[in-house]
Amino acid sequence: MAEITASLVKELRERTGAGMMDCKKALGESNGVLEEAIDWLRKKGLAAAAKKAGRVAAEGLVAVATSGTEGVVVEVNSETDFVARNDQFQAFAREVAGIALQNKGDFEATARAKSAAGVSVADAVTQMIATIGENLSFRRAAGLHVDKGVVASYVHSAVVPGLGKIGVIVALEAGGDRDKLAAFGKQVAMHIAAAAPQWVDPKDVDTTALDRERAVLVEQAQASGRPANIIEKMVEGRIRKYYEEVTLLEQVFVIDGETKVRKAVENAAKDVGAPITVKGFHRFVLGEGIDKKEVDFAAEVAATAGR
Repeated sequence: MAEITASLVKELRERTGAGMMDCKKALGESNGVLEEAIDWLRKKGLAAAAKKAGRVAAEGLVAVATSGTEGVVVEVNSETDFVARNDQFQAFAREVAGIALQNKGDFEATARAKSAAGVSVADAVTQMIATIGENLSFRRAAGLHVDKGVVASYVHSAVVPGLGKIGVIVALEAGGDRDKLAAFGKQVAMHIAAAAPQWVDPKDVDTTALDRERAVLVEQAQASGRPANIIEKMVEGRIRKYYEEVTLLEQVFVIDGETKVRKAVENAAKDVGAPITVKGFHRFVLGEGIDKKEVDFAAEVAATAGR
């Protein structure tokens, strides 16, 4: 029997888009002959993924999973919203979130981990492409952990519990009443989904982003022709406004529309019976950052008719 090398498996994967274990099996069945292995995969329907790999997958689901002091959020994409409503796809997204929870939200570890199908999550995606008929992808994952307290979650536009268009996890470190802390944590997660903060606290703001914002504000203030000392005060006032827009603790809590989140945390601590620290959060919006190809179907039809 011919030796099945890693480079041969890699080449077969690149040419077909099939999973690693399927490629190894195909090469074994074909005695290492690449073209015969491709035919074997095609007959099994596993090479179909290659034809779909270039298509944009910007729909799908964001899934969350939490367990006490740990939580994760993942994104699994499909080409159409129709597939996102498929029971099989939803079950897979939920499974990926569960596997991610076992792997602390580490994307690479989750992709390598074994799925219920007996293959890695990455290879399970490839198999599902052949089954469902659309390009799919496990795009990203993130996790949070606290030593004591809770990791709370919220899913906006949920199609089923834990799966939807926007997923949030937030880590609250505290002692005291755990049920009350969890209830407050869900409110904070809802706020994050709605208000889209970028950082927890002003001290966490990325220095590059802050410098860029300050430069813009200085230029705007200088255009007013005011004295330098007035310009400095104008800029600092606008920086405070910037913090209120981009940092969680400085935002107005959407739950009551009046209190800053920082004050809401202090108030909740009295109810919980212990100080609360917001350790971090992750907010995933389905398809954010993906370049979606806009198709002008009318133009395509007209062009075809004119040939």
